[in-house]
Amino acid sequence: MKLSDVKHSLSQVSGIRFKLPDGSYVPPHFHVTEVGLVTKHFIDCGGVERREAAVNFQLWEAGDYNHRLAPQKFSHILDVSKKVLGNVEDLPIEVEYQQSTIGKFGLEFDGKDFVLTAKQTACLAQDACGIPEKAQKPASACCSPGGSCC
Repeated sequence: MKLSDVKHSLSQVSGIRFKLPDGSYVPPHFHVTEVGLVTKHFIDCGGVERREAAVNFQLWEAGDYNHRLAPQKFSHILDVSKKVLGNVEDLPIEVEYQQSTIGKFGLEFDGKDFVLTAKQTACLAQDACGIPEKAQKPASACCSPGGSCC
């Protein structure tokens, strides 16, 4: 989901709910404590330089149980963030939410709720690592001792 999709979806709801991958919900008194531009400049294990960018929302909850973020207020926050972050409308969204550690999620909208989706790691240089296309491998197979790329 891109930032422009979030803004459009906010115009269609009367309240904001974030659904976690397990089907439970972020408590309704959450705050959006950050809207940021996150960039990542890295080299994958095959030696290819890569760059990624995403808009990041950080959700947080406090003891103010009567707090509710209205869709119009969230939309206003996003409009203000554009003045600082620039034109990031077409960037994907990442959501951070505190659980046992800070979780990082993708975001979708199901017509009613914003749905936090699980994110997965992957080897971006499987050809350089000698990983067959459909191989089932442990997450560390590419860069384990004896691996061909690290």
